[in-house]
Amino acid sequence: MKILLSGICGYMGREVVNYAASGYRGAVLVGGIDINANGSESVPTAVSFSTDDHSPEFISAVKQADCIIDFSHHSCTPALLDFAVNYNIPVVLCTTGQTEDELARVAEAAKVIPVFHSANMSLGVALLIELAKKTAAAMPDAEIEIIEKHHNRKLDAPSGTALMIAEAIKEVRPEATNHLGRQGHGKRTPEEIGIHAIRMGNIVGEHEVIVGTAAQTITLKHEAHSRALFAEGAIVAADYIIGKPAGLYKMDDMVK
Repeated sequence: MKILLSGICGYMGREVVNYAASGYRGAVLVGGIDINANGSESVPTAVSFSTDDHSPEFISAVKQADCIIDFSHHSCTPALLDFAVNYNIPVVLCTTGQTEDELARVAEAAKVIPVFHSANMSLGVALLIELAKKTAAAMPDAEIEIIEKHHNRKLDAPSGTALMIAEAIKEVRPEATNHLGRQGHGKRTPEEIGIHAIRMGNIVGEHEVIVGTAAQTITLKHEAHSRALFAEGAIVAADYIIGKPAGLYKMDDMVK
C-alpha cells in the first residue's frame, strides 16, 4: 500500500511517517506534500498541490500512490481534492473544520474517486458513537450533554467529533437540536443536545456523552492517550478504501 502524505511536516504527518516506517499494514510512504516542505524528507516532497513545477521524482511518486492521506488543514481541502481527482487517487481526509463550501467539494469529488472523511479517525470513538445512539434510543426521555476536551492549540470548537456524535444521536432522535455552550437565562428544552468545549494544556482528546433522567445517569467516555491512534486509523482507512468504487466513506462504514 503506497501512501502520498499531505501534511508530512506536521505533528500528525510525522506519526504517519513513523507507522509507515514500521511497515504497519504494509504501508509504504512514497511522497509528501506540505507548505513547509524543504526537501529534508526521505521521500520526494512538494509545497503545494499544483501540478506545475514539480520534480520528475515527485510526479513519479504521485503516479505510484495508491492513496493520499491528509493531515494538513481544512483550507487545503479543495486543492487536495482537485489534485486527487486529476490523478485518480483515493483520499483519506483526516482534517476537521471544513466550511460548507469545502464540504460541498468533498461531496463532488466523491462522485469521481473514493473519499474517506471522518472527524475522528479512532475506532474507539466509532464505538462510542454507536453506544451513544443505542443509549439515546433506549432512553427517549433522557437529557443528553456532550463534553469535549482538547489541547490549547486546537482551532475549531466544538470539535468535529463532538458534532459527529450529536449528528449520530439525531439519527434516533430526529427532533433533537444542538445547543453549543450554555449562557444567559432560560430553561433547558427537552430537545437540546448540549455541547461544551474545553481547551487547555496538552489534552490529546476526550469526549464524554452524559445521558440522564431524574432517576439515573449513564456516562460514556473515550479518552485518547496518544495522537498516534489517529495515524493508525488513517492507515487502516486507506487500506479500506483502496479498490473501492467512487463514493463518500465514513468510519462507521469501516466498523460494520
